[in-house]
Amino acid sequence: MNVRGLARVLLSLFVVTAGVAHFVSPAFFVSIVPAWLPHPRALVAVSGVCEIMGGAGLFLPKTRRWAGLGLVLLFVAVFPANIHMAVHHLPFGGQPVAPALLWARLALQPVFVAWAWWSSGLGRHDDRDRAQTPSDVDASKAGGS
Repeated sequence: MNVRGLARVLLSLFVVTAGVAHFVSPAFFVSIVPAWLPHPRALVAVSGVCEIMGGAGLFLPKTRRWAGLGLVLLFVAVFPANIHMAVHHLPFGGQPVAPALLWARLALQPVFVAWAWWSSGLGRHDDRDRAQTPSDVDASKAGGS
């Protein structure tokens, strides 16, 4: 397995675990949804499903890039919750966290965006991360692409 593949597996495990946590411990996630957003419980459930689907989609070559794009968009969409945590000094998992750490945590969001983008092969112009279909193989044998 190459570095990109390892990064993809680690990201997948991370987001699937986080997605499952949305259903196992929803109260924490509901508590960090900003008040201006409607239906916090529904938003927590939707984001949990998106994390699980995105993480699973990273494993399948045919869905990898769509899963990566979905995770990029999800990481951007949940950023207001991270800001809300930092501004209001909310506890993390019921435990108080130093405000400086909550603010530093905001810097991780672009790292997650980049991680999803790179590990899913978004932005690549070749097909190395995509499964070849039988017609792709036939075309390459015939001197095609």
